[in-house]
Amino acid sequence: MQVQPKSLPLNIGIDEEARKEIASGLSRLLADTYSLYLKTHYFHWNVTGPMFTSLHAMFELQYNELALAVDLIAERIRSLGVFAPGSYSTFAELSSIPETKDVPNAEDMVRLLVEGNEAVAKTARSIFPAAESGSDESTLDLLTQRLAVHEKTAWMLRSILTNQ
Repeated sequence: MQVQPKSLPLNIGIDEEARKEIASGLSRLLADTYSLYLKTHYFHWNVTGPMFTSLHAMFELQYNELALAVDLIAERIRSLGVFAPGSYSTFAELSSIPETKDVPNAEDMVRLLVEGNEAVAKTARSIFPAAESGSDESTLDLLTQRLAVHEKTAWMLRSILTNQ
């Protein structure tokens, strides 16, 4: 993790070590969010079957929301004085979401997106202790908002599957 140069010291009331720890967690959240964005967009392009229209539209709403979220997360990392990761290889190292290389059927796509949203929620939840310890209310607010989105999205996707 690369911290920005100290030409003008950052003085936002969170010490440097706390900022680095929080930014490290947010970097994992950024990687998970971007990985889920890619997967959701990939499924949007390739979904087939009787639920094509509804899933195609749902996936589009979801990947658009994720695209906005990656910017918010990256900007929060920068606000903490740390450079945001942005390469595929770094995201692959940091992400807890496995890549999907094949084209699953529609039901498996939904299942994989449930798992992906739950993974992002777990990653977001794991950052709370560092943000609380650092009295970083802005990050706590961001995490709360991301949790609400991912938990609701997982619930909505899960409701599509039978016997869930």
